Amino acid sequence: MDYIKRKQNLLLVTKEPLAGADLSTIFSLLKQNRFHVSLPYVPRIIYSLFLSGMLSVFRFKEHKKFDSIIHGTSLDKSPLFLLGHWRSGTTYLHNLLSKDSQFGFFSTFDAYLPGAFLGSEKILKPVVAASLPAKRPMDDVLMGADLPQEEEYALGGISVYSYYNGWIFPQNMQQYNRYVWLDDVSHEVVSDFKRKYLYLIKKASVKHHGRRLLLKNPSNTARVKILLEMFPDAKFVHITRNPYHQFLSMVRFMKMVIPLYCVQVPPPFDVVEDSLLEMYEHMYQKYFSERRLIPKGNLVELRYEDFISDPLSEVRKVYKGLGLDGFDDVQRMFEAYILSQSEIHLASYDLSDEIREKVYSRLSFVFENFGYER
Repeated sequence: MDYIKRKQNLLLVTKEPLAGADLSTIFSLLKQNRFHVSLPYVPRIIYSLFLSGMLSVFRFKEHKKFDSIIHGTSLDKSPLFLLGHWRSGTTYLHNLLSKDSQFGFFSTFDAYLPGAFLGSEKILKPVVAASLPAKRPMDDVLMGADLPQEEEYALGGISVYSYYNGWIFPQNMQQYNRYVWLDDVSHEVVSDFKRKYLYLIKKASVKHHGRRLLLKNPSNTARVKILLEMFPDAKFVHITRNPYHQFLSMVRFMKMVIPLYCVQVPPPFDVVEDSLLEMYEHMYQKYFSERRLIPKGNLVELRYEDFISDPLSEVRKVYKGLGLDGFDDVQRMFEAYILSQSEIHLASYDLSDEIREKVYSRLSFVFENFGYER
């Protein structure tokens, strides 16, 4: 197995997430990686440093104008966190629930320019919009500057703690996996993670005038205990998918996305595949041990297969299970969005005996907990 279009994408610089990061974050990441950037990807670093430098004036103005407001903000409504491994239907669920105006969320613009999304939207959003493809490269899901996005990208723009930094520096992927688990790092790292993540969430709350935030972030599946320490009354929706299908979808996804983001020559894909299995295993060991900490009535668990089959019924289950109001008021918008997605075709995969054994040997406890057959 190998990466998709790795050589063709060598000179592609405009997809690099570092371009929207703070200069201090870029230098921290470079230092963490001993300034190792592979020669073919030097143009990406140059592009990122240049664009980040150009954006510094906007970030400075935003910090000066809004930081005191952000730090003084209190969240009257705890966030609703959407959990589940990547490629498990979290994006569809996020996009659907975002149709309810009671929720605020990080848009793609917010997530890609976390240092400047409050004060410079009119100037910078058209730039971000012009750089986005019409659809995500790995599926038929639409992209747009105003559409919901994972705040993990925003976290990567202001800190070293994002899982996606492992796609940028794939030779050091294990380091960024640890920031998902946060159980084998120092207390200082956990405290700094909390501080920076809370800052981002408060910033989004300011933008959305205190509305409950709808936060979709697969990495948070392994951070339930930490999230409850930050937001004791947080609400959670977890969506799971047949581990075989989820793993194969993630393999295809990583083959495509790493060549778009990396600034180091990626390791052989077998190494990445092993990292994916380790991530999946460790993530769900933590989730199963920590979900019991969630107060009764604050967690709803869905299955991808049921959700794809009947999205409206599953969303109704979310509202009822979490005690959320307003489902009837927004049902027509949900139905319209579901109809708009009816032409999207799901990829099919060949499940070899080798893959079946490799996945099940590591994830048998996931099959058992969620009731999937071997």
